[in-house]
Amino acid sequence: MNSIEQQYLDLFSRNEPMICRHSAGALNTLRAGAFADFKRQGFPTRKLEKYNYTDVSKFFEPNHGLNLNRLNIPVNPYEVFGCDVPNMSTSLYFVVNDTFYNKGLPRENNLPEGVIFGSLKEIANRNPGLVDNVYGRLADTSEDGITAFNTAFVQDGVFLYVPKNVAVDRPIQIINVLRADVDFMVNRRMLIVLEDGAQACLLACDHTIDNVNFLATQVIEAFVGAGAKLDLYELEETHTHSVRISNLYIKQEASSRVLHNAMTLHNGATRNTTRVTLAGEHAQTNLCGMAIEDKSQHVDNHTFIDHAAPNCNSNSLYKYVLDDESQGAFAGTVRVRPGAQQTNAQQTNHNLCATRRARMYTQPQLEIYADNVKCSHGATVGRLDGNALFYMRSRGIAGKEARLLLMLAFVNEVIDTIRLEPLKDRLHRLVEKRFRGELAGCRECNNCKPRKA
Repeated sequence: MNSIEQQYLDLFSRNEPMICRHSAGALNTLRAGAFADFKRQGFPTRKLEKYNYTDVSKFFEPNHGLNLNRLNIPVNPYEVFGCDVPNMSTSLYFVVNDTFYNKGLPRENNLPEGVIFGSLKEIANRNPGLVDNVYGRLADTSEDGITAFNTAFVQDGVFLYVPKNVAVDRPIQIINVLRADVDFMVNRRMLIVLEDGAQACLLACDHTIDNVNFLATQVIEAFVGAGAKLDLYELEETHTHSVRISNLYIKQEASSRVLHNAMTLHNGATRNTTRVTLAGEHAQTNLCGMAIEDKSQHVDNHTFIDHAAPNCNSNSLYKYVLDDESQGAFAGTVRVRPGAQQTNAQQTNHNLCATRRARMYTQPQLEIYADNVKCSHGATVGRLDGNALFYMRSRGIAGKEARLLLMLAFVNEVIDTIRLEPLKDRLHRLVEKRFRGELAGCRECNNCKPRKA
């Protein structure tokens, strides 16, 4: 074990009672085992095939502060943020660093009867049986060092439970606010449980307030029951000093439907891992992702879709636009188990390098152990179409504007998978401003003032 891991091993050993005291029994039950798994594995490096394009361990080498004693963070996110997507009504909640913000919750955020939403710690304390049965069941700490680290140190998070045949009509919006005066680490957690026939839509947005180095680990577990429907959108718009490492685990039962769309508009370095298990017949999953990068930014998406039952459909679509000296990576695996006949799986990764200095690494894979399936995968890496640019300029369109229009057309396919029309329209405008070198803000927002990227 090297010095990078040792500082955190020592930190946990000295502060385990404090960590547990400010958390809940359901989270504490798995903590010691997760710590042992982390001690055995350490942080992932490029020696591991699934982390071949991102050396995660280096992000943990600098010293970061952690709020293990859960001191109050001096910020009221409802005053700082006024996120305004026109014509879209959401139930709005905040996570400040890695603590669910439960002060001053608006009354209009009332959810349907039986729906439970809020602080993972508080709900686990009030209703331990509801959390005990699912927490950590998908996020296997023995298989991934980041998941083990997060499970050992996490103290709070977000919990959503939707009972059988209940639909949450309004989207739930969660804004993850990063706020600190010194370089800071947060460990976020989200637990989603949709019983049979339930429906919910979640939008999670990552934002930074302060211009310090942030390091965020995140683990999301989603249990989607038979016939249930989950739409999960993640939008990252932070700054170039932020690092995000996120592991998402989804298990789908028969005839369930999941749409996950992960969009990175601005960041420093990002590693997203998504693992989906199609455990029941006729389940459908759609994984989509988009990354817009410049400077020396880095985005790595790693997906694994496990077709464990017959008659299931999966579709993956990821697109990157890389400028300057940015780097992108995509590694996607679709596994079709023996007996998973009538599987239909499509996997696509298209990438645009706007300069010769930008780098993209792509590795789509299929593992097929059944003989009656329809599976395909494809990947492309290229530059802007010179003929298209020439045609547009010959029609009087300036070179810069023609370049912008081609890049917009390239990523629109991912944005159009969004099923919330107001959010889709908003993303079209945000992406256009991003390509113009701006980080657009929300109206009436004290934090997101329009600024240069």
